[in-house]
Amino acid sequence: MPTHFRPAILLCPLWWLTSAAGSDAVPASHFVFSGAASDGAVRVAATDDFDSARGFGFDLGTRPGAGRPFFFSVGEPEGSYRVTVILGDARAAGDTTVRAESRQLMLESVATRSGDSVRRQFLVNVRRPGIPPPPRHAPGGTTVLLNEREKGLLRWDDKLTLEFDGPAPAVSAIDIEPAPGPVVYLAGDSTVTDQPAEPGASWGQMLPRFLPGVVVANHAESGETLKSFLSELRLAKILSQIHPGDYLFIQFGHNDEKQSWPQTYADPAMTFPAYLRVFIAEARARGATPVLVTPMQRRMFDAHGRIRNSHGAYPQAVRGVAAAEHVPLIDLETMSIAFLEALGTDRSALAFPSGGRDITHTNDYGGYELARCMAQGIRDSGLPLARFLAPDFTGFDPSRPDPPENFHLPPSVQHSNDPPRSN
Repeated sequence: MPTHFRPAILLCPLWWLTSAAGSDAVPASHFVFSGAASDGAVRVAATDDFDSARGFGFDLGTRPGAGRPFFFSVGEPEGSYRVTVILGDARAAGDTTVRAESRQLMLESVATRSGDSVRRQFLVNVRRPGIPPPPRHAPGGTTVLLNEREKGLLRWDDKLTLEFDGPAPAVSAIDIEPAPGPVVYLAGDSTVTDQPAEPGASWGQMLPRFLPGVVVANHAESGETLKSFLSELRLAKILSQIHPGDYLFIQFGHNDEKQSWPQTYADPAMTFPAYLRVFIAEARARGATPVLVTPMQRRMFDAHGRIRNSHGAYPQAVRGVAAAEHVPLIDLETMSIAFLEALGTDRSALAFPSGGRDITHTNDYGGYELARCMAQGIRDSGLPLARFLAPDFTGFDPSRPDPPENFHLPPSVQHSNDPPRSN
């Protein structure tokens, strides 16, 4: 098995060719950066900065040229979109990595020779904080209660944003159109959320790389618990959009276990399992498939080089609810232990930011490897979702991870020294 995957050409699933209810209300968008423009395509100049009135343009103060990373945004209603990119340059070789919204990894190191081009597709979720208002006199709210760190993030704004990185990003055209098909919703905490800036990265934002055939809508956020996910209307937002055939992945525990947070603490014997059952019941009531995920373990080794259990009874509580409710389970706790112990006390620091001083939140390498654990868990669980795994995913043994010294993923333009909210 290679030490680092390269993207394969992805075949278009048949359900992409069908129309979703209401999807034809949103027209496709076609943008050309170089080469001939077909009828209906918009020619984009290097000086076209994003303008909300125009509805597209280069964003966040970046523009393409001389191998520089850049952002390109298009104003789109919330929903699921298939993005087709033509990568390559008529005059130079290219090496392009593509992220979407808040650094979700879509395409990894796509190499093109001078004069050549390749066509790649991926799926992106666009959303806003608004929720359909409840009927008159009924309780409820009309917006997700975002925290201060979330306001202004790409995952909650009114546009679809693509980030083109790598040593020589080369893009000649972009097509964006509504995409029907299943959606995987993620509910969780900082170890799941789309971390908006380097050096942090979660398995949730790396998962689209390994599940290119479905939309991954990551609603997880740093510092969240089962209780706060309800009180802040984050679950209500998901439930307002989830449909039969969709999935709800549920991973909590890191913050629910904090007795110093009295409003959201949930004991593992009674309260924590009870709240898990609420999430399960709400997903099933809408025809969606709930999937429970045990929380990854922190990088805490004992004197014998074994990972200490920093979560107490919480992982077993998740397993117990999954068994009792006949819910698919992905045991990320067990896989994360195997992963960290395989690296050992010292080398495992390379999977975390700040030289391993942060023992909870992974970096690009750690998030990538845990996403591979999740992909293997999807396969092992027998979920129909497994048919959408990337063609180049041939399986993953967490006790035999990629050497961190050999891992390279072009870093995102976004960088911050601020710790995650739950730190």
